Amino acid sequence: MVKQRCLGLVRCGLLLLALPVWPGWIGGVVSARDDTATGGQAIVQTPFGKMPDGREVTLFRLRTAGGMQAEIINYGGILVRLLVPDRQGILADVVLGYDTLREYLQDSPYFGAVVGRYGNRIAKGRFTLAGVEYALATNDRANHLHGGIQGFDKVVWQARPFQTGRSVGLKLTYRSRDGEEGYPGNLTATVTYSLTDTNELRIDYEAVTDKATPVNLTNHSYWNLAGQGTGDILAHRLMLRADRFTPVDEGLIPTGALCPVRGTPMDFTQPTAIGARIAADDVQLQRGRGYDHNWVLNQDETDPLPLAAEVFEPRRGRLMQVLTTQPGIQFYSGNFLDGSNVGKGGKRYDHRDGFCLETQHFPDSPNRPNFPSTILYPGARYRTSTIYRFRTR
Repeated sequence: MVKQRCLGLVRCGLLLLALPVWPGWIGGVVSARDDTATGGQAIVQTPFGKMPDGREVTLFRLRTAGGMQAEIINYGGILVRLLVPDRQGILADVVLGYDTLREYLQDSPYFGAVVGRYGNRIAKGRFTLAGVEYALATNDRANHLHGGIQGFDKVVWQARPFQTGRSVGLKLTYRSRDGEEGYPGNLTATVTYSLTDTNELRIDYEAVTDKATPVNLTNHSYWNLAGQGTGDILAHRLMLRADRFTPVDEGLIPTGALCPVRGTPMDFTQPTAIGARIAADDVQLQRGRGYDHNWVLNQDETDPLPLAAEVFEPRRGRLMQVLTTQPGIQFYSGNFLDGSNVGKGGKRYDHRDGFCLETQHFPDSPNRPNFPSTILYPGARYRTSTIYRFRTR
């Protein structure tokens, strides 16, 4: 096993953003034409099914002038499809997911969803804030994961699409009530997807609260840059701009240490195939059954939206860069995919057929005062941004 030496603390900054607004919002879904197009851009909305209580779920299809396309539903804020060109200009869907709402409702490992209030784990579902202990819903053995039993991935968001000169997008809003899943405070969260003419998918997150509460929003897309359902992702070459990571205990809860990646299988400071060291004799890989860890991103005070990660798929030539204002990123190598999820087009998702790069604050931060704080206070505004930028090589 690899021995690891652990070090101190990191800081982070959050980016302030002005977001576009779309008029004509009625009842949570726009009162607008089914097909809106300007200069090659298009927004098309179609029914995607009904919730058990009868509420309708809508799919929004976004297309840029450059031809890139995204499909998003207002249930869970789920990114259902993302069509990206390869080095020959051929489009392929690079995210895992389902064709129907029923499948998302029945069995989804957070495919493409917005997760919150708190993405990732909180130990034993408990934290103390201002002298008060809060007990959250536990849904990952004894721990709280991705917002609980009914987190933001399992609610219907209010939705309004928009267009600007160089992008099309969708603004989603959800009001989480005081006590939901055990969290204090009425929280209003806004997530804005923007698809640009320069082949970027941008996600801006905002939130306000009337009582102090932890907030850590992210997107849980599973990526396969060769195309969803085409096989495993072990040949993808990953680079993470992170010299440290947060090691975990047997329950995948951070120990509180920040450990250097150098000399360990966690070192992706240079582009490395995901499968190159995934089976190494290392206690952290054994605990995660592969990669399922938070990396501490190197801070760049000169860049408000610095590069965090880069992934290259050599067969089709797609390159994805991840830029974020967040201090951490969770790299998950699809360890629990086992073929039981049959996705879009009837394609079965087997072991490691997708990977996740979830930009975030660190897991269990409410219980770790040495980690960057995730507490949002009344009168303040939570703001973070992440860009998934696509190129070819």
